[in-house]
Amino acid sequence: MDDQLNPAARRARANETDAARDGAAAMTDALYHSTFMRACRRESVPYTPVWLMRQAGRYMKEYRDVRAKHTFLEMCKQPEVASEVTVYAAHRLGVDAAIIFADILLIIEPMGLDLEFAKGEGPVIHNPVRASADVDRVREVESSEVLASLGYVMDAIRITRRELKPDLPLIGFCGAPFTLASYICEGGSSKNYITTKRLMYNDAGAWHELLARISRALALYLNAQIDAGAQAVQIFDSWVGCLSPDDYREYVLPHTRSVIENVKPGVPVIHFGTGTATLLELIREAGGDVLGFDWRVSLDEAWERVGRDTAVMGNLDPVALLANVGHVRAEAKRILDQAQGRDGHIFNLGHGILPETPVGTVISLVEAVHELSQR
Repeated sequence: MDDQLNPAARRARANETDAARDGAAAMTDALYHSTFMRACRRESVPYTPVWLMRQAGRYMKEYRDVRAKHTFLEMCKQPEVASEVTVYAAHRLGVDAAIIFADILLIIEPMGLDLEFAKGEGPVIHNPVRASADVDRVREVESSEVLASLGYVMDAIRITRRELKPDLPLIGFCGAPFTLASYICEGGSSKNYITTKRLMYNDAGAWHELLARISRALALYLNAQIDAGAQAVQIFDSWVGCLSPDDYREYVLPHTRSVIENVKPGVPVIHFGTGTATLLELIREAGGDVLGFDWRVSLDEAWERVGRDTAVMGNLDPVALLANVGHVRAEAKRILDQAQGRDGHIFNLGHGILPETPVGTVISLVEAVHELSQR
């Protein structure tokens, strides 16, 4: 892996001054007409494109070898390393899009939150927001501050765009306002989101101010990623399934919509959430060019509910990849049959690849999707 993607060569290329190859202005014909980008626009494609959440991850030995030399945050903050694992996974799997290696919580650091990834414990925020007074110390982030404090993400995108195959789009991403707020309020991950909902219910003004500040920062962050060379962006609302439809509409929808509406025009936005079977119509209302579903709802049912005039993404259960290849192939066919060859379907999992997943099975899934979906 290191021989294929030499960090010194990456660093040299990162210092190139050919700005024409950077940013949204660098959208070549090959990228614009790629199968993934065409599917985002609901145009006809020769086969269903596929990429997989967490396609650069612990299930790959090569990733574990790199991870053994760095902490998780070091991997995120060293552009050559983040690019290396991004490019390697995309090329090895033969997927139709790459997604930059980063983490949804990176944006909260310039907002004044003290973030740590504790070994074996996941993310920890040492100064969580628990009350109205705490919201006041969550910093409003300006565009220049995003570029300065998160420049390593943009550098990783620039390097990656240069190293990827010229017709392979790169996806940037962020966490959705609610999911980030839940981490900020809980101080980490949670099962019941008690602290989050307590603030939401007891002090709606403070809650909306918190999400407004997050939303404005996210729009700046996504647009910076686009300028650096991302062809599409995804918003991850990983924890939004804990909400009722009424709570989503009142406390979340306006803020997610604000992020999506402020993304640069013409750049596809993928809006993905988990546990959202009761929220699909509201998620469509919040916006997005592509709506991503988890495996708890049938693709055809979900597509009907959000409307055939939007593209969709999904939705194989990640655990299915622990079964034999025959079962994986059958499940891929089942989902493709539900899509019925309609324009605008991007195949993906219903969440990220699990660490126990065999790499060979993942490659077999990608090959099966391409083969079974040939038009």
